[in-house]
Amino acid sequence: MSEQDQADLRLQFARLKMEHADYDAAIDAMTAVGCNMMQIQRMKKKKLAIKDKLQKLEDQIIPDIIA
Repeated sequence: MSEQDQADLRLQFARLKMEHADYDAAIDAMTAVGCNMMQIQRMKKKKLAIKDKLQKLEDQIIPDIIA
């Protein structure tokens, strides 16, 4: 993998990490205010999908090394 590809993956990882944190803050705020539980569940589902994407990107950035 080229250095440019690595840099692109790291940038995408950083953006998703920020988006994940934003969802976390939004969920906390919605819970504190007492919003509709259905909306909160949707937000949690989106947050989980982002976490899965983060894991896949991390696996691409850090390859498995067989010792």
